[in-house]
Amino acid sequence: MTGGQVAGLIAAIAFLILVLFIGMFLVKMNKTLSEVNRSMKTMTSDVDVISHQAEDIMANANELLEDVNKKVATIDPVFQAAADLGESVSDLNTATRKLTDRVGETAKTTAKTSLAARVGKTAFDLYKNRKTKD
Repeated sequence: MTGGQVAGLIAAIAFLILVLFIGMFLVKMNKTLSEVNRSMKTMTSDVDVISHQAEDIMANANELLEDVNKKVATIDPVFQAAADLGESVSDLNTATRKLTDRVGETAKTTAKTSLAARVGKTAFDLYKNRKTKD
């Protein structure tokens, strides 16, 4: 065997080893890609299930929100009536205070008038008694 033949043999063996390593690499790569494809299929089906469940949850949330809005609209007049009642009670209290003040002023005026009438009657009685004594 000549040097060229030995070099060719070494090159052929190296090429054979290279082809074997590339073949093993491709086999492993094929297994990995198969696993990735299987995982993607599983993830796709899981995402579809989650998507349907999310749609159901959103539909239920919308129904609940609509129901709450209707109930709030039903209760709103009650709160408005309570606010109106509070305002009416406040107005009644104000009117009662004014009436009490007027009654108090009238009572003071009546007391003064009554006192003046008694003083006047007493003075008239004294004057009358004095005339009858003379």
